[in-house]
Amino acid sequence: MTLLQFRANAWFYCALLFAAFSPAAQAKTLCVNPGGTGGCFAKIQLAVNAAAVNDIINVAAGTYTEDVVIGKPLSLIGAGAGQSFIDATNLANGILLDGLNNPGLHDVTIAGFTVENALYEGVLLLSTTGVTVRDNDIVNNDKEGPSTSGTACVGQPNYETDESFDCGGGLHLLGAVDSFVSGNTVSGNADGILISDETRTAHSNVIILNTVTANPLVCGITLASHAPVGSQPPHYATHHGVNNNTISTNVSTNNGAQKGGAGVGLFSDGNGQGVVANNVVSGNTLTGNSLPGIAIHSHKGPAFGDPADNMSGNIIVSNTISGNGADTADGKTPGKAGINISSGDGGSGIGGIVVTLNTISGEDVDIGVNTGVEVDIHLNNLLGSKIGVSNDCTLDGASCTGSNINATQNYWGCATGPGGSGCTTVSGSNINATPFLGSTAD
Repeated sequence: MTLLQFRANAWFYCALLFAAFSPAAQAKTLCVNPGGTGGCFAKIQLAVNAAAVNDIINVAAGTYTEDVVIGKPLSLIGAGAGQSFIDATNLANGILLDGLNNPGLHDVTIAGFTVENALYEGVLLLSTTGVTVRDNDIVNNDKEGPSTSGTACVGQPNYETDESFDCGGGLHLLGAVDSFVSGNTVSGNADGILISDETRTAHSNVIILNTVTANPLVCGITLASHAPVGSQPPHYATHHGVNNNTISTNVSTNNGAQKGGAGVGLFSDGNGQGVVANNVVSGNTLTGNSLPGIAIHSHKGPAFGDPADNMSGNIIVSNTISGNGADTADGKTPGKAGINISSGDGGSGIGGIVVTLNTISGEDVDIGVNTGVEVDIHLNNLLGSKIGVSNDCTLDGASCTGSNINATQNYWGCATGPGGSGCTTVSGSNINATPFLGSTAD
């Protein structure tokens, strides 16, 4: 090789290296505005289609009537909730992140929009990884529901295996992993935020600092294990699982006024062996919901000849709960309840649950339990002035085997402990309430 050739080759490889690491080779920024002026796109979907991996799309204030489908890593940034509107009237979703048809979809950010009027979910994360959804208003979606028959809303895709009540919710994390959902307002949808597992395990998602209010049909925030896609009765397959998610410092209030909904619900659907395990519900404010502030339900299990659901290891800590409704059906509570842990009629023991440092007031029953295994309840402030802890076994059917409730070291509303003047008390058998705290738990 001559010196000239060497220098030429060296320049070529340096140029390649520079291109690979220079800003010009990194993400570029595209723009969208309603008129499509100034070199911008007029539709969000057109910009998404034109974007390369990791590009940024800035969407100006205005209303965009479309159903945006994303299948590549990118950032979609609006001018702010209340300024950039995605109006999905008569369309399936406002925004669909489709990792089912784009396997491996990851690293998408959605921020700064009002998403409204979709037939199903306002925002749907479908088999995605590492998605951020922040600072949006997700309002008045789920227009198709509820369904009057079947397990899904009319026209909904078959990966939605159990959405008859809510058509998927305002924001649905379906088989989503490592999502970060923060600073959103979710209201006026059939239900608010839903994590479910029809396509794969939904795990390690963080739902934090959201306001979820006045979603009229069912719950504010729901972790629900549903039958896998393609699984058929009568022997539904074991569910993938809703595991290791964190629900923290959200406000969930006034949900479920029409059909009944908890502030936060952890549920197995009863169609096969459900898995909702090792989740953390921490530091939330849960008030005025039509079911308990936190409801944990397993509806099927050994009493029906089915395998037991796995709803173990969930942690309920440092929540503020007040003024919610009674639980019903096979998870019945004897009045309005703050927290209800119920195996219903199915007999699946809900074990390994930690209930601690919660402050509960304005309820007939602060904490109700019917699960057939030991439940530990410690360091809570039970301020409802009625029943602090209730063993609700006798409210349910013959499948009830009773629970051992370790309710030591709680504050019962006064220094003299459960049953003292002005204090909450216990109801039912097998409840150990002593020793107790003489002042509030911090």
